[in-house]
Amino acid sequence: MLDRGNFSRRGFMTRSVAALTAAGLPTWFAAERFGALARADEPKTGANGKINLAVIGVGPGPRRSNALYGEAKRFKDKVNFVAVCDVDGSHLGYAVNQYKRDGYDVRGYTDFRDVMSNKDVDAVIVATPDHWHAVIAIAAMKAGKDVYCEKPLTLTVEEALAMKKAVASTKRVLQTGSQQRTEMGGKFRLATELVRAGRVGKVKKIECRIGANPQSGPIKEVAAPQHLDWDMWLGPAPKVPYRYGANPKKPNEFFTNGHYEFRWWYDYSGGKMTDWGAHHIDIAQWMLKMDGAGPVEVETLDAAKPLADGTGYNCHETFKVQHTYATGVTVEVSHGAGSVAKGLVDTNGNPRKGDVGGGENGVLVLGDKGTIFVSRGALLASDKAVFAPIKDDPMLYPTRPGTHMGNFLDCIKSRETPICGVEVGAGSVIVCHMGTIALRTGLKLKWDPETHTFDKAEANKMLARERRNGWKIS
Repeated sequence: MLDRGNFSRRGFMTRSVAALTAAGLPTWFAAERFGALARADEPKTGANGKINLAVIGVGPGPRRSNALYGEAKRFKDKVNFVAVCDVDGSHLGYAVNQYKRDGYDVRGYTDFRDVMSNKDVDAVIVATPDHWHAVIAIAAMKAGKDVYCEKPLTLTVEEALAMKKAVASTKRVLQTGSQQRTEMGGKFRLATELVRAGRVGKVKKIECRIGANPQSGPIKEVAAPQHLDWDMWLGPAPKVPYRYGANPKKPNEFFTNGHYEFRWWYDYSGGKMTDWGAHHIDIAQWMLKMDGAGPVEVETLDAAKPLADGTGYNCHETFKVQHTYATGVTVEVSHGAGSVAKGLVDTNGNPRKGDVGGGENGVLVLGDKGTIFVSRGALLASDKAVFAPIKDDPMLYPTRPGTHMGNFLDCIKSRETPICGVEVGAGSVIVCHMGTIALRTGLKLKWDPETHTFDKAEANKMLARERRNGWKIS
């Protein structure tokens, strides 16, 4: 986290604020954020009060579980890892060795249910493919364990509602892994505060640019690797053959319906709509004060035809989906077919070099008095005045957490609701699912946020999925 080294407190603070300012934040906000990060660094538990963590869904390389492990182990005074779990023996072996090298005496499991019966485990990090999230997270909460669940929180609307019921009945802490609310230098939080403070006037439209879905074409059927329990990997999803093959355009890359690439199959995920969409749609919900609620209508404005025979990636390559809220505000989600924003400036008033193109990943907010664009690398507006200090704190959350994992760990101790608790995570992922259902049906749909149903039977059939092998979420 923040490393003071041998510097004086004043010098350290000056340098830290300068670094945050150089990252594109206004000086006043950088000072506030430094204070929040410094407070988050203060130890809250002693050596005998550590949280015993298990990670479900592990592996080598750039997998999300590794990033979450790296974040959690920074809190050395708060956490102890006691278990890892994966259905791929090579991933499990790698993780056990990795964690033990770092000084953690972990046990390896191939079945998550064995983790649930381990009384030493206080909390779990769920970093499995999306179709397993709800089953495992709910089982963990029923076993008395707190949960950090990667985004998207669920595969279906039904599962999102079940997650809310599980948190309410078990009183467990659940954090959804939508870390843009806490991290990324605070850019998304500041952008949300500015929108809430009326700096762009009345919001007319928000554009979420989330990128196109990769395409594979047909992928050949092959035998699953011996170290992978393919039937358990599929779990509640339909029984299908394992597919794997080289990408003819990029010899060092491979296509599969398994590890990582599951994102581009509707059986296991929702493509970019639930991948990047779970991040950017979540921010749009936050900006519009719609946490726990959502739009009243959704329709597909444009979409490419996907592969439909089940032999390869079947998420729509290009798309533009429009969500309409009761206030008349629209949230447009596209692969990168948004408006071009001209003449934007950074927090110091310096003009952006070039326009913000319609395909640039990020969130564009169009108001009747101005514009804001925010991404993980930029925070821009139509006028420097948009970035003036905010006098009345809009109180998006009781504190200003600087790390998502740190907020989760603190809430385990305090029993407070994390910044991305189940109402937030479930509410945002339901909007994502509305988008995928509109894409897959091609229908213009009205949505009732109270009953969580559409006005058309064909769409309502997609609110839930059949679960193979008796896997249940209740």
